[in-house]
Amino acid sequence: MCSMDKNDLIRKWLSGELSPEESEAFEALEDASFYREIISDAAAFKAPVFLGGADSPALEKRLSDVRKPEKKLNWVRPLMRIASVLVLGLAMYYLLFQQDLVRVETGVGEKTAITLPDASSVALNALTEISFNEGEWEDNREVQLEGEAFFDVAKGSKFVVATSGGSVSVLGTEFNVRHRGRVFEVRCFEGQVKVVSGDHTTVLREGDNFRISDGVVTSGKNTDSYPRWTRNTSDFQRVPMSEVFAELQRQYDVEVLLEAIDTEKLFTGGFIHGNLELALKSITEPMGLSYSINKNNEVRVKPREQ
Repeated sequence: MCSMDKNDLIRKWLSGELSPEESEAFEALEDASFYREIISDAAAFKAPVFLGGADSPALEKRLSDVRKPEKKLNWVRPLMRIASVLVLGLAMYYLLFQQDLVRVETGVGEKTAITLPDASSVALNALTEISFNEGEWEDNREVQLEGEAFFDVAKGSKFVVATSGGSVSVLGTEFNVRHRGRVFEVRCFEGQVKVVSGDHTTVLREGDNFRISDGVVTSGKNTDSYPRWTRNTSDFQRVPMSEVFAELQRQYDVEVLLEAIDTEKLFTGGFIHGNLELALKSITEPMGLSYSINKNNEVRVKPREQ
């Protein structure tokens, strides 16, 4: 039985609209007894009565109030019914909708690739999280992203990548989305994408990129036909040093301590993944900096002594 048929059965069961054949199908569900337990628990829901301590001066009065005729508490029963419905509603929402939510995340220095239900592929960079609803995918191709990912989208209905910094919508193309802290960046490598971020809306074509950092919008051209991080290299075009060292920490399990460094100074270049010494040299030498690697995965960076 498909998940949609199952959901319809549960909804009809809740509203008492099952036909004899549907009732038989519902009883055949392996978790039918679990749904009945939820109904039972919600029906038995009681609001707790809170009393003062044994030495409370108001204890006797409260006990007296509790013993008053039940007709004076008639207003409580409707509230209990409402509470029961809310408890049941939340439980059923989770069972019907959240059970289809798929979430994938990567750790420090970790990358992974996944295939979406429509055969679209997504490569996730380090410290990235992506989620989507598998049950609703056919009607709603949308993923939630926090971090950085490269998408190769299969042709079909509208495909949306949503982040808290902005959204990207396409029909079928290749593009990279990065949302890290104050930065929201999109690079289009094939086809075209529509980018919406706050009051800004733009269409990127093959080779275009778009970036918002601290509210400042810039656009330009890609220097490569693919995102370099997918080939184990991080690259930067005139970005603050703070971003460079933040990415270094995502790719290596280290803590970077900066001493007398202008973190807003712009950097163009890159570093490889998998060799911390070479990565640090690639960053520090062009910028006139020196570094030391201490215990506990701690890296200190400071201006080079003249």
